[in-house]
Amino acid sequence: MTGRKPPLTPKMAGVVERMARAGHPPLNAMTPDEAKAAYEKGAGMLEVPKPQLMRVEDFTIPARDGYPMPARLYAPSHDVLPVLVYFHGGGFTVGNIRTHDSLCRVLSRDSGCAVISIDYRLAPGHKFPTASNDAWDAVQHIAKEGGALGIDASRLALGGDSAGGTLTAVCAIMARDAGLPVALQLMIYPGMAAHQDTDSHRVFADGPLLTEAMISWFFAGYVRTPADRDDWRFAPLHADDVEGVASAWIGLAECDPVVDEGIAYADKLRAAGVAVDLEIYRGVIHEFIKMGRAIPEALAAQADAARALREALHP
Repeated sequence: MTGRKPPLTPKMAGVVERMARAGHPPLNAMTPDEAKAAYEKGAGMLEVPKPQLMRVEDFTIPARDGYPMPARLYAPSHDVLPVLVYFHGGGFTVGNIRTHDSLCRVLSRDSGCAVISIDYRLAPGHKFPTASNDAWDAVQHIAKEGGALGIDASRLALGGDSAGGTLTAVCAIMARDAGLPVALQLMIYPGMAAHQDTDSHRVFADGPLLTEAMISWFFAGYVRTPADRDDWRFAPLHADDVEGVASAWIGLAECDPVVDEGIAYADKLRAAGVAVDLEIYRGVIHEFIKMGRAIPEALAAQADAARALREALHP
């Protein structure tokens, strides 16, 4: 980004205007518990109707410390299907299985794959690196227990939006190091950098929606010390080596503080010889993929992501 603020699409501008008129305080003006509740309350407002699926099953996954991590499996049939392990967004602080229920249902229906959504533990009650530890524990469990879950874990993809996109990149690197085959890493406007110092962070410091103050609030609750920000499990752009990680589909919003670091990660992967399909949706903001009732680009991004999953998992 060159310091120029690109325009929002008319429909996106209308959504932003309605949000401003509603006058809700930003998440960073609340306590963490209030923010969690407010995010969940607003999560489904602009989403498409929830698809009905043949399988929707809640279960738990044991984390390394014995914590029973909630998870939800979605599948359009009772066949033994390949699987996407999905990590929700929310700055490591808000969000849960319920806030991303519609999106996971759409991805499952339209890709013909099972989706398992992971309720990793959140800040500030659980600091870095709990989220990445939980995410990796979930991936390993699903890879090992696929048969018991009625899925084909030999055909495995990882995916997530925002902070969940960060966790996707982290788990893709860990999977490479562990020799665990991953067919695709699917990242929707992921956070990738240690510090908010790119042009897009400056241009969109005041939003819309995701602001510099909110990002700083999320991360202040998540990291233990400033040094955590330079750990590649917080900022995958700092990973020493990404050669040999899974192919990537990356969907970014043009009018988003994190767009530049998403592009930088795509460049890092390509430089290491990793196949990358990068889509930048013009004139839309962070969180847009969950606004399918109002924003045509959300439907396009959902369809593009589902197609990438289909091609990777049903070769």
